[in-house]
Amino acid sequence: MDKTAREAYSEAVLQEVLRRFGAEPGSIKALNGFESFIYEYTRNGQELVLRVTHSGRRSPAEIEGEIDWLNYLTDRDVPAARAVPSMNGNFVEVVSGANGFSFLAASFVKAAGGSARRPEIWNTTLFREMGRIMGRMHRLTKAYQPRNPSLKRPYIEIDFDGMERFIPASETIVLEKAGAIRERLRHLPKDINSYGLIHFDFHRGNFFVDEGRITLFDFDDCLYGWFAADIAISLFYAVPHHCESKEDLDNAARFMDYFMEGYRMENMISSQWMRAIPLFLKQREIDLYAVVHRSMDVNNLDQWGTSYMTRRKWKIENDIPFV
Repeated sequence: MDKTAREAYSEAVLQEVLRRFGAEPGSIKALNGFESFIYEYTRNGQELVLRVTHSGRRSPAEIEGEIDWLNYLTDRDVPAARAVPSMNGNFVEVVSGANGFSFLAASFVKAAGGSARRPEIWNTTLFREMGRIMGRMHRLTKAYQPRNPSLKRPYIEIDFDGMERFIPASETIVLEKAGAIRERLRHLPKDINSYGLIHFDFHRGNFFVDEGRITLFDFDDCLYGWFAADIAISLFYAVPHHCESKEDLDNAARFMDYFMEGYRMENMISSQWMRAIPLFLKQREIDLYAVVHRSMDVNNLDQWGTSYMTRRKWKIENDIPFV
């Protein structure tokens, strides 16, 4: 999260958000959130999740657009955590914070089950189901139109442009590589069978599993992009930061085999787009490199940051495939 936005957030903002969403006293529990403040709470006995995002990241219309698509999908049997309105009937509530920031709150049904990071459930059955759900989303999005044109989500090309500014200007080779990737992506074709509204963050940190049933959440990154980019995100987060050993590469191939088996139950994608996945993996690698520079102290990284950034600059500069 942007450091200035974090400084502008306060207990007063949180309490006003809780009031507007009717949280029962004493039911609030803070959860881990990378780009937003995330909480669990209870309203009328129902367990819900609250997400508070700052105005530098999203506009009210963008969040309304996210929720419009999310509820469209859940109406058509995509297993996702549906959005719920505030006590005022609004899907997005805006609360003023310090330093000119506003905070945008939205609430969702709490997903059933528990973390998909449990080793005992991270298996080929789950990979296939992940792929099936994504395939269904891609098939359904071909017919989706926002109920209001102003609610349209951003385009992936804008997302690419925005992150490069966080890469230090001194890292000229990294910036050159990022620019080259961006230009290659700009020239990719777009049609209804390859490009549409996608989740763009579908990984095991963003769904729960209950007796084998997935419930997907966190649609905050959804945007208009290539279906192959969405598939690449799931692979990116299914493998280690340094996917180099034979065992890791075999596991990556196994994940993709079963994921795509499930995907093709719901939607078809051409071999041309499957060949583009390494390009999308490299784009995410650079994007995440920029995020670390934006949100962390690169001279004092935590365990996750250290793992990801080790040799990362060298890999980007030398075009080392992510997988």
